[in-house]
Amino acid sequence: MDRQSVNWIAFQTILIKEILRFIRIWPQTLLPPAITTALYFIIFGQIIGSRIGEMGGFSYSEYIAPGLIMLTVINNSYSNVVSSFFGAKFQHYVEELQVSPMSNILIIAGYIAGGIARGLFVGVIVTIVTLFFTPISIHNIPLTILIFFLTSAVFALAGFINAIFAKSFDDISIIPTFVLTPLTYLGGVFYSVSLLPGFWEKLSYFNPILYMVNGFRYSMLGISDISIGWTIAILCALFATLCFVATYLMNKGIGLKY
Repeated sequence: MDRQSVNWIAFQTILIKEILRFIRIWPQTLLPPAITTALYFIIFGQIIGSRIGEMGGFSYSEYIAPGLIMLTVINNSYSNVVSSFFGAKFQHYVEELQVSPMSNILIIAGYIAGGIARGLFVGVIVTIVTLFFTPISIHNIPLTILIFFLTSAVFALAGFINAIFAKSFDDISIIPTFVLTPLTYLGGVFYSVSLLPGFWEKLSYFNPILYMVNGFRYSMLGISDISIGWTIAILCALFATLCFVATYLMNKGIGLKY
């Protein structure tokens, strides 16, 4: 068996393990996003949205739909990788992977693909739930797919790096609670940044999630507060930077011993 076949089997093994892991505990991984999204649409879309009216020429439920889908993709891609890789580190499974013929890049790719897979599963489920509350239109299918996969990969990589530095199970919940959640709610999911006062509008442009949400909204509805070129450029830059950091940390063995 040649080297390429061995690498492909190793990658498949990690990916399948990751998929089976979150499917096995689907009431904890796949069901909560569906319930949360339904509640968002009931509270924000139906109750508050009826008072707000249209935004950007669309009903409020249609306007927030892309942001809510992106919100669940971000959280699930991140949480899948951070919990899985930290668990592997805690059980000393990472050390076994590193002494195997697998390269560090292949290990990273396997876990990131697992995070993207969970993001895809959850994204499809949330999209189906969304259809019960509002019609969904897709303005640009290739762009929708590109932004989805780039965003999912970026946050899967962020979760991987968080898991490397985490020293306890409490550490893997700090970033989602104190960083991801505020950035997500300030990322234009429920409003247009043009409605903010001058200072807060300018400050919002330093939030990377703003570009992801608006890029995804543009790909579905054709409207955005941000240039789509900037969205793609920032996503690609974040992806390349986080890939480099994750690979560097794995090669140096930083934070891998528990």
